[in-house]
Amino acid sequence: MSLASDRPEFTPPSTSGRGRAIGLAVLAHAFLIAALTWGVSWKRESTNAPVQAELWSTTVAQAAPALMEPTPPPEPKPEPKVEPPPPPPKPVKVVEPEPEPKIDPQIAIEKAKKEEKKKLEKKKAAEAKALAKKEAEEEAEEEARLEALAKKKRALEAKKAKDAKEATNDAKYEASLKAARDANLKRIQGVAGASGAEAATGTAKQSTGPSAGYAGRVVARIKPNIVFTEDISTNPTAVIEVRCAADGRITGKKLIKSSGIKAWDEAVMRAIDKTEILPRDTDGTVPSSFEISFRPKD
Repeated sequence: MSLASDRPEFTPPSTSGRGRAIGLAVLAHAFLIAALTWGVSWKRESTNAPVQAELWSTTVAQAAPALMEPTPPPEPKPEPKVEPPPPPPKPVKVVEPEPEPKIDPQIAIEKAKKEEKKKLEKKKAAEAKALAKKEAEEEAEEEARLEALAKKKRALEAKKAKDAKEATNDAKYEASLKAARDANLKRIQGVAGASGAEAATGTAKQSTGPSAGYAGRVVARIKPNIVFTEDISTNPTAVIEVRCAADGRITGKKLIKSSGIKAWDEAVMRAIDKTEILPRDTDGTVPSSFEISFRPKD
């Protein structure tokens, strides 16, 4: 078998003289280094010479040119950057419009009729809703009007009842005033020449002070106006001094003795203010000042 068959198929062929080339390259580099070293050393010795000497010659000789350092080779210019060519434009795909589908006129008419029917139904529903809303508003307004009329009627009836009550009270008041005037006339006549009552036993012309049952009548008049909701286990007594005019109207009040429960005292005082007028005694008069007791459980 030959050597050519031992070598791989794609291996490059061997070259001869490779050793000589390497040796010559090494020799050339050594010579270059020696030359550079000698040149640097010679220049240093000539520059730093300690003495100078002048040479004279009988013949004229031309001076040797000065040693010129080799000019360094110019730097290679950078190669211009070549921009890659732009990519070719993409082909524009032309989209052809699709042909419009053919519409059957009968189908279009039916579709238009359905849409018109839907619009009509929607309009009717909106009108019915608006009508129902309007009727509800009118009904609410009517109810409000009737309620206002009923309220006004109740107010008129209450006013009439109040006026009737006031008229009755005025009539009673006038009757009580008449009775008081008659009693005063009798008393004046008795003071002028008559003695007291037939059953009188005192020395005065007339008995003074309220009758025995007058306090109960006053309590019966004031107690319905007392508003007291507290639950208490005791039954304390509040003593009030009441001052009245001749016609029975209350002109003043004063707490003489507290019950020990402030709420009960205040409730009694408010009830006296609310009562305003006290009843007359059996003789037709009203005491100008008297004390009266109130207990919550009586």
